[in-house]
Amino acid sequence: ASDFFTDEWKQNNCSVDSFALFVKMVNFGKKLMANQVQEWERYYINYNLMKKMVEQFVQQMQQGRKDRHHVLKEFSKMLDDQIEKTVLFFLEQQGILACRIQELDEQQTKLLEHPDISEISELREAYAAAGHDLLRLLRFLDLNATGIRKILKKFDKCFGYKFTDYYLSTRSNHPYSQLQQVFKHVGIAAVVGALSRKLADLQEHQGSYLSIYDQPSTTLTVKDPVIHLIHASVHKLTHSTNFLQYLGQHALIVQEDASSSEEDQVDDKRYNFTSLLLNLANTYLYMVNTYIIVPTADHYSMHLGAAATVCGVIIGSMAVAQVFSSVYFSAWSNRSYFKPLVFSSIVLFLGNTLYALAYDLDSLTILLIGRLLCGMGSVRAVNRRYISDCVPLKIRMQASAGFVSASALGMACGPALAGLLQTNFKIYALTINQDTLSGWVMSFAWLAYLICLWISFKEPIHDNKVKHLSPDVDAGIMEVEALESGLVHPLLQSCEHKQHEDGDEECNDREEASEDSHKPATSVASAYRLLTPSAKVLLLIYFMLKYVIEILISESSVITSYYFGWSTSSVAAFLAILGLTVLPVNAIVGSYISNMFEDRQILLGSEILVFLGVIMSFQFTNSYVVPQYVCSALITFVAAEVLEGVNLSLLSRVMSSRLARGTYNGGLLSTEAGTLARVVADGTITLAGYLGENKLLNVTLFPSLFICIVSILCTFVTYNSLF
Repeated sequence: ASDFFTDEWKQNNCSVDSFALFVKMVNFGKKLMANQVQEWERYYINYNLMKKMVEQFVQQMQQGRKDRHHVLKEFSKMLDDQIEKTVLFFLEQQGILACRIQELDEQQTKLLEHPDISEISELREAYAAAGHDLLRLLRFLDLNATGIRKILKKFDKCFGYKFTDYYLSTRSNHPYSQLQQVFKHVGIAAVVGALSRKLADLQEHQGSYLSIYDQPSTTLTVKDPVIHLIHASVHKLTHSTNFLQYLGQHALIVQEDASSSEEDQVDDKRYNFTSLLLNLANTYLYMVNTYIIVPTADHYSMHLGAAATVCGVIIGSMAVAQVFSSVYFSAWSNRSYFKPLVFSSIVLFLGNTLYALAYDLDSLTILLIGRLLCGMGSVRAVNRRYISDCVPLKIRMQASAGFVSASALGMACGPALAGLLQTNFKIYALTINQDTLSGWVMSFAWLAYLICLWISFKEPIHDNKVKHLSPDVDAGIMEVEALESGLVHPLLQSCEHKQHEDGDEECNDREEASEDSHKPATSVASAYRLLTPSAKVLLLIYFMLKYVIEILISESSVITSYYFGWSTSSVAAFLAILGLTVLPVNAIVGSYISNMFEDRQILLGSEILVFLGVIMSFQFTNSYVVPQYVCSALITFVAAEVLEGVNLSLLSRVMSSRLARGTYNGGLLSTEAGTLARVVADGTITLAGYLGENKLLNVTLFPSLFICIVSILCTFVTYNSLF
């Protein structure tokens, strides 16, 4: 077991970073004590004891009084005992609840034979009381599960991120696993379902449905608020999702927990519906701008005297500029949202104008400058930040889904629009054809957008103050909000930590270190150092899927023209169909698949499908036919889209909360990884073009295959930590 620890103990591993965790643990310890059900007090995990034991293990290791083997053995046994105590009590209470519901069911059966309104009302109150007890039990489980996660994270921080891998691999996958009871609450779903059905059966005006089992879950309406709270708590424990939540995961947008009605009022003051629509319109137009040139880029480059494969440079130049623009726009959004959007619109107007003029100027340089300017106008960091900061929590998930939907729609409409712009005429000295018209159309679109932005956008008030929970908030409301919050673990955890009075003497002499440990990263390098091995693997997977998609899309016009003789309209239609698969696939995964399998299982399965899609894309014989290309492209693209959503969902659980704020945040790291992948992919296409179009396909697929294999191997290595 000691092999799961690093060979050398480095004292600074448990300095500032681990103390940041320690402060959070002190705060959680207070939260655990405050939210405990008093009569169940002795059945909760002894969080404070485990916290102190971790600190003692650190000191004993440093002083040489204990070796790694004994530390692992003692801590594992202590954690096993704590989990066993919690699980046995949970199972006992679960059985008691099941018996109560069974007794109430027998009463209901008798009552239906001789209905009595007063007795029905009493029975319903009895069911509601059972529901509240079930809610307490789920809250009990949630607090213990959170405590286990936090203590494992603390131990990992001090001992090289190895203990969680060992503990989860030996416990959660064991046939007699008690962790499955804590994290997956095996069997509780039957109790929840029975209670929901009984309460629904007592509702009046149930429509034409015979039972809730005949009624679609998406339309099920149970009036009793306790059922809403129960389902919210169950969703939180299982990390299950729905379509809107799944789309929100794609957006890399903070889904902070609600802390008070006061915070909602602040959000409402900053929120403006028209401004949100303009923000989403910017997202849509930028994605159209990105992909509208893909079907014609090879033809345009050949007209300017370059090889068809230079289309990789033309398409990728926009991504090159975006690597840098993402950083300065992320910093700019700390002060304003309106000014970055205005600047972006102007730059994109100029960039598209230069792109269109390059044809008559016969200059590849002007064309590339135009595309670089378009990349410098990428404000996706501002788009995300606006939704995260200025949209009220109650509709933030819908806004996040709107962001992803606008991106997907723009991705599909870009190539489709290029297919419609098949014309050729002159206006004075300006040539209007399939190569230039995309630039002119986008120039006028950005000009119209700029006018609407100037007239209608309302700059929200920037407020970076920490919001405190009002002390007179009713305890019952606090409980409801605590249960409703956090249905999806955010990719960027809330950075607004509430300030607690010092309740632990160990914190008093390290206040300065605590402040430093909560500061955001000040550079890409410092942000990278905050990443766990699991987070690094997930960013590698993100790089891989963006690389594979970019290779597929960017070289599609050259490949299909060379092998199949497709026209620009055919390529545009093919790319539009690929883009239109995004929302239906996400709907299926978000509504069904994500509720049937764990995220890490979907992650690995999607990676394997991407691998198979890449393998199928290779030209193995002299003949290369349309069905092979289309089928392999669909498998690769769809699998990559599924992989992106689940990958970002897992990132939400392994990223440091210090990456939630500042310029160099977790969202920026993910965006930079994806953008860098696009740059490398487009560069690969151009370099491979020097070997000839007949070798382009296989040469560009080899790097995709290699990166895919590496990502799958890394996933296997860190699989047990993706929990």
